[in-house]
Formats: sequence, C-alpha cells, structure tokens
Amino acid sequence: MTNYVNQNIKPLNTKINEKGNLEISGCDLTELAKEYKTPLYVMDKNTLLKMAQDYKDAFSNYPKTRMLFASKALMTGAIAQILHNCGFGFDVVSMGEIYTLLNAKIPLDNVSFNGNNKSYEELKFALENNIDHISVDNFYELELLDKVAKEQNKIQKIHLRITPGIECHTHEYIQTGQTDSKFGFDLSMLDKAINLILNDYKNLKLAGLHAHIGSQIFETQVYYDEAKIILEEIKKIKDKFNLELNEINLGGGLGITYTKEDNPPSVYEIAQVIIKSINENCERLGLEKPLLYIEPGRSLVCSAGVSLYTIGSTKEIEGIRKYIAIDGGMADNPRPSMYGAKYSAEIANKKETIKNEKVTIAGKFCESGDILIKDIELNNPKTGDILCVYDTGAYCYSMSSNYNCVLKPAMVLIEDSKAKLIIKRQTLEQLVQNDVI
Repeated sequence: MTNYVNQNIKPLNTKINEKGNLEISGCDLTELAKEYKTPLYVMDKNTLLKMAQDYKDAFSNYPKTRMLFASKALMTGAIAQILHNCGFGFDVVSMGEIYTLLNAKIPLDNVSFNGNNKSYEELKFALENNIDHISVDNFYELELLDKVAKEQNKIQKIHLRITPGIECHTHEYIQTGQTDSKFGFDLSMLDKAINLILNDYKNLKLAGLHAHIGSQIFETQVYYDEAKIILEEIKKIKDKFNLELNEINLGGGLGITYTKEDNPPSVYEIAQVIIKSINENCERLGLEKPLLYIEPGRSLVCSAGVSLYTIGSTKEIEGIRKYIAIDGGMADNPRPSMYGAKYSAEIANKKETIKNEKVTIAGKFCESGDILIKDIELNNPKTGDILCVYDTGAYCYSMSSNYNCVLKPAMVLIEDSKAKLIIKRQTLEQLVQNDVI
C-alpha cells in the first residue's frame, strides 16, 4: 500500500478479519450489508480525514491557500459538516447544493458558485444567503448577476471562469479546460468582459480568474501551465486596465487509483508544481502572490467510499463469458455506462477461498450496457455473496437515479468499529410522492 490516499485502491484500515470477511475501520462489511441491506454506500471517515489533511499539509508551504470541496462529487449534510470542520469551503453548482449546506448549518462565507447556466432564481438565492463569490461563466450571466445584485443593493464579488486552452489526457467527457468547451470565457473574450464590468456592471467586483482543466488527471505539468497562463492573463489585465486581480482558482482534477493500471501523482506532487509555478511566474511578471483556491472533489472523497451489493443470478455462455448479476448497477453507479469507467472489486464474505474465476458483473437494469465491471477475477462468486466495489465515494451517489423506479440506496459513515446512517434508503412512498394523478 502506498503512502497517499488517492494512490490506494482500498480505504485505510481495510483487512480480512478473523471470520475471513472484509473489514474497514473495524466494521465487517458482510455485517453492514446484513444490517443496512444492499445496495449500500459506505464511507470511511478516517480515510476522508486523512485525504483532507494531505491536502492541507501539501499546500502548507503556500499559506495563502483556500480549499474548496467540489461538492458535485458527493454532497450530503454529514460529509459537508466533516469537511467544514476540517477548514474546507465549498464549490457549488446548484441551488440544491447551496441548500444542502445551509440545511447542515454551514455558512456560505467560503463558498464559490460555479456553473455554465445559472438561473435568476439560483443567483438570487445565493446572494440572499451571502455567498462569498460567484464564478461567472459567460456574458449572459454577467448581465443577469449584475441585475440580481442591483436588486439586492449589493456589490457582489466575482471571478471570471476562463478556458486556458489546455487539453489534459483524460476522457473527453471530463475535459473542461480546452478551447472548445461549454465552460467559461475564451481568452479572446476577456477584454470585452472586463470592459463591461468596469463600465456597465457597477454591482460586480472582479477579484480573480478561475480555470478548471478536467478530472481524473494523471499529469503534473498541466498544473504548472494552468497557473502560468492565468498569471499571464492577470498581468495583461493589470497593464491594460490598471486593475490588479489578487485571487486565482486552479480548480481540482487530481486523479485517483481505481485499478492497478492507474498511476496518479500524489497531492504533494501537484502542490509542489503549483506552488513552483506561482512563485516563478509571479516573480517573472512582477505580480504579488495571489490568494490561491484549490477545488478537490473526487480525490478527496472517492477512496473513502465503497459500494456493497448482493450477488443474485448468474449466466454462463460456454466459451464466451460468465455473467453474475448484482442488486444494483447503472442507477447507483452510472459511470461505467456513461464513459467506460473501470473499478476494482472483491467478494467480501469468503476471503478464505482461493479459487479465482473470471466473470463480468452485470447490473439489474434494463440496458445491455448496464455492466459494472467486465472480465474481473473474483473469489468463486456465488448467489448470496456480498460484492465490495472500491472507490465509489465520488460521482456514484451524486449521479444516482431512479431508473426503472428502483429505490436509491442508503449510505453509512463508518469510524472506529461503528456505523452511522447518513443517507436513509429511499422508500416506495418517497418514490411517488411528487406524482400527480
């Protein structure tokens, strides 16, 4: 096992107990499945806290750093409270994420509102609740936000989100920094945007620039380049408009290890590259060192999470493939179906068995593409066994659906041999509560 959380497939303190079952932080996964039923999301608090501390330690050499959790990865009240208590703020992308924070009694004084098509209602709600700043994505939003701020008699702090023209080597669906992107201002649009802010939109105060280059990134040089490009734009703005911006947001995107083929850098490696870029480029350009925002999402929560399923039916096609079906699938984890995401898994309840068998794990949903893991070696899987899928802490619960009218799973938080329910399993009554007949 490596030293850094995002480079581990399994949560910290994962082992085989005396019963031969998988155990995390003293909790027997088979017993959790029995008590809370499956499918079940499990979050390990110790792993989450360790990754949060890694981020804080990695950037400790640059004191002017603020950590914002990219809430879209996993937004629940309990997880938000844990990260808030660790000193993290939040990057939100909807009124629902803002409301979840407020419901958890978390103020918005260290919160950034991101997104490419914010509505009037969302912006109004954010400003009414005193959000720290808005990351403005386009000209339409500039005009709309100025109107909302004027109605509330406020001067609203903003960042401009830009596309720096960096294409990182990740899936095209999770690239966001390239020029051809639905997000942000192209660099050629900045002069016009700043002219509007300075001359027309008197209720907006531009404090900095924001860029996000993608997700599940395994490179480090791209972070150096991103900081360099943003600082160069800040220098141009200073020279042309006599406007000194003192905040930059480099987004997140650090990759994690889903399978043994993955080899992401640690947060310490990317922090070193980012800090080096800021120091070198600020000196070269004659700029004051800015307040730095970092937005970890997946890398903060993903390795802390596993999903538990019960194996049901099997189907063996002689000479081709053996399918084993679980009681979940694309509705509780759509990532494999959406963009071919790969996972690691183990049988949780029979580790003493050494017979391995190559199988394909199929979901229960009415889509041929509902395949969770293709061609994986598992320990003699049988009907009734509990399957543990690793690294499901990000983009599983947050992207889950009621496809086929299947109920959304529960989520438990585990720590020191104890489990606490933090998301209740959806009920049939809740499933139809908004139906109008």
